[in-house]
Amino acid sequence: MPDNNKASNGIDSVGEIKISSDVITVIAHTVASEIEGVSGMNPNFSENISSVLGRKNPTKGVKVEVDEKNVSIDFYITVEYGARIPDVSWKIQEKVKAAVESMTGLTVVAINIHVQGISFDKVKEDKKSKGNPETE
Repeated sequence: MPDNNKASNGIDSVGEIKISSDVITVIAHTVASEIEGVSGMNPNFSENISSVLGRKNPTKGVKVEVDEKNVSIDFYITVEYGARIPDVSWKIQEKVKAAVESMTGLTVVAINIHVQGISFDKVKEDKKSKGNPETE
């Protein structure tokens, strides 16, 4: 089973470079959150249990597995109503892969997108602003 706490990125003449999987998680979460159409990220089952036990996880909705120089990332997301799910997923995969590989030097072998739901928040806001004469 891969060690999810540390990722060895290489050994040079001076010493070994280790990148924590938490760093990869933060990079992936930040990049994916900025993609248009992503409403939010949902914790998976194990993250829900951790939050009940009092552990805070600022990068909920992202699971990273590191094996040697390979990285696998799972996203659990909510998509905005009206967004095309395949397009949002492809953008996440492209941008996260580019960011993680360029920042860490590790190879991203898989980015799995798990769409957990659709958010109607933007639709509700639009209806409120159209129905309110002060905003017109």
